[in-house]
Amino acid sequence: MKRRQLLSAAIGLSLASPLAFAQTPLPALQVWKDPNCGCCNDWVALLRADGFQVQVFDSGNTAVRQRLGLPARYGSCHTALVGGYVVEGHVAASEIRRLLAEKPDAIGLAVPGMPVGSPGMDGPVYGERRDAYDVLLVQRDGSSRVFQRHAGNAAGGFKRTAGDAAGALPLTEAEVRKVDAANGKVTLKHGDIKNLDMPPMTMVFQARDPALLANVKAGDKVRFTAEKINGVYTVTNITPAP
Repeated sequence: MKRRQLLSAAIGLSLASPLAFAQTPLPALQVWKDPNCGCCNDWVALLRADGFQVQVFDSGNTAVRQRLGLPARYGSCHTALVGGYVVEGHVAASEIRRLLAEKPDAIGLAVPGMPVGSPGMDGPVYGERRDAYDVLLVQRDGSSRVFQRHAGNAAGGFKRTAGDAAGALPLTEAEVRKVDAANGKVTLKHGDIKNLDMPPMTMVFQARDPALLANVKAGDKVRFTAEKINGVYTVTNITPAP
């Protein structure tokens, strides 16, 4: 009798639909971002539409990235944690599902920077442009390998501008949307930032020196320079536009 019960159980497992396993509830996903980052909000909306339960924290992604052990060179504008894995930047929902299914021994996935055409950085506002980029699986030792490659459809991305002989960065025009003087942050609706390969968008930047924000306010037209310093997009100079 016991043998018959075991055989029945085995047959039941063999006939189980793959869909039953696919319907296993997804673990909750926590994401840390700035409340004024439009592309972060778009990414969260895409994950929710795919069935993820997302808990949003509107601050602290740089500190969380460091706490979770992801090297700064893989940094982007938001950091997430799901099923014990870090998800940094504009990673697709399907790639997160694959990560959770395969369960590699790794820190998690990262899309460094903010490539145009990645989830949350796509759509008509970017002229349907899709740049080539890689989703990286970040190993425990900080190294990485390609987890998913995206070919893109653009002839080429933004070309980095080296600046003049003195090392000057190109000026970018922007409108100030918000100044957070207490935390040394400024939200800018800006044009192309050529040295960062960053297209026009609304983005939160750290100020290298909080004093830079003393004479700017929401609504001001400005010109600024920015760099990526220790994985953080940082305003290095900002002045009123003439």
